[in-house]
Amino acid sequence: MEPTVTAVGVIDKAARLLAAVEDRPLDLTSLIAVTGLPRATTHRLAVSLESHGLLRRDGEGRFTPGLRLMALGRAAATALHLPDVARPALLVLRDDTGESTQLYVRDGDRRICIVSLESPHGLRTIVPVGASLPLDAGSAGHLLSGARDAVDGWVESVGEREPGVASVSAPVRSADGEVIAAVSVSGPIDRFGAEPGATHGAAVVKAAAGVEAALGGVRAERSAGP
Repeated sequence: MEPTVTAVGVIDKAARLLAAVEDRPLDLTSLIAVTGLPRATTHRLAVSLESHGLLRRDGEGRFTPGLRLMALGRAAATALHLPDVARPALLVLRDDTGESTQLYVRDGDRRICIVSLESPHGLRTIVPVGASLPLDAGSAGHLLSGARDAVDGWVESVGEREPGVASVSAPVRSADGEVIAAVSVSGPIDRFGAEPGATHGAAVVKAAAGVEAALGGVRAERSAGP
């Protein structure tokens, strides 16, 4: 393994420790031998990773992957499948409302559009896939940041992120109840009105539930195995 992958040395070293225990548990001496790191550094990082749940010790005191990695792995797998899994529900939402629909996920202090389906109207909202938008404006941003609760199952915004544009969003939750994405419908205020949730809230909530159900099916298939 290369001694340095990025310019952040401590991250590289921690990654080396995690990679070292992928195939088998290792005691401290073996961990030092495999990674080539100094004893003090290896011990300090291993204990720190253990405190964060990224490493744990088995009954013999050897270091092995931590349970937190399981949750992170599930989240990563879900994110990879999310666009394909969510697309059918967003297609139905677009056809039912006649408006543009999007799916957003949080990335740090931004939100990223991972699915975007355009309205058939000439005047419509266009958000390209991969667009990075703020969390402090727009209904999806408020949901993903936790700034607003979906009291009726949805959050609305009017002219916040872009003048003349309104949106309604509903959360997509994991099996643990964590908000992992936001389903949105957006369009011109002239069609949405001053209270777009009253018109589109129920449809957006239904679409979000459809995405959750589809994700549940994927999880069940994985659990069943081959």
